[in-house]
Amino acid sequence: MPGKIEDDCLRKQPYKSNVTGFNNINEILPVPSFTGANAANASESLEQENKNITEVTLPACQEPVYEESSPFVPNITLESLDVVEEQLGPLLESGGAFKPKDCNAKHHVAIVVPFRDRYAHLSIFLRNMHPFLMKQNITYRIFIIEQTNGQSFNRAALMNVGFLEAMKLYPWDCFIFHDVDLLPLDNRNLYTCPRQPRHMSVAVDEFNYRLPYRTIFGGVSAMTREHFVLVNGFSNSFFGWGAEDDDMSNRLRSANLFIARYPINIARYIMLKHPKEKANPKRYENLVNGMHKIGTDGLNSIKYEIYSYKSYPTFSWYYAELKITEQKS
Repeated sequence: MPGKIEDDCLRKQPYKSNVTGFNNINEILPVPSFTGANAANASESLEQENKNITEVTLPACQEPVYEESSPFVPNITLESLDVVEEQLGPLLESGGAFKPKDCNAKHHVAIVVPFRDRYAHLSIFLRNMHPFLMKQNITYRIFIIEQTNGQSFNRAALMNVGFLEAMKLYPWDCFIFHDVDLLPLDNRNLYTCPRQPRHMSVAVDEFNYRLPYRTIFGGVSAMTREHFVLVNGFSNSFFGWGAEDDDMSNRLRSANLFIARYPINIARYIMLKHPKEKANPKRYENLVNGMHKIGTDGLNSIKYEIYSYKSYPTFSWYYAELKITEQKS
């Protein structure tokens, strides 16, 4: 596998997936749909999975029980993606998917990671997150949504893309939106979706393991499929760094949802080092105007094209061009 995700050969024969939002919840919730070159393989895989479940009756998985303290110690030594795949690939299904072998998982979780240029971080992220998640008795798959060059990074829009593309493969009941530079530090931090949206990265070393402010919803967050659709996903207006998570916090509040959190001694993370990103000069303006655009700016207005898709052993990769306009200051 190449040192970078980009594969010139793949991009010469692009996986086509043009999306311009949806008009009705029934377009994405009831039955998984398939598009692109891998549609037949994906369909066969799901049919075989359903057949296996039917043929073998397994008990329901139980949530793991840990002692009062159960630290997870990340390995932040840099390895190539080839090495990570060699170590973890045999334990996973294609596309960075995993399901318990001795029980039926109660939780089916899509891990959506907005991405651009952080190749070293991606390697460290994968080599830690898979061992961390495998112990939780959940069915999951890691989706890496990489933005093309040409526009400022739009984290929120990429998470909308990840949601829509993941739903084409399987009707996930839980979505974890995850920055690639954050790694959990406690095994009791379960990657599932409770009755209310959950802010996962409560205590980050960069912020002295303290919650920066009460309404924060950035870093790592968990939402059910229904809640994400209810608030129309993330706003697509936030190009550059900042405020898209605060806009989501406002959306949750407007839908009479509240932000749940694990205790600060459980929801602990380390942040991998990286240069500070350029802030979006219009982030506060977008945040103020966002409350008036919840119904028109989000999942139902996202426009993008998937130029390439590939199922690597440790993750599913989508190379996405956003077809939305960045407002200049």
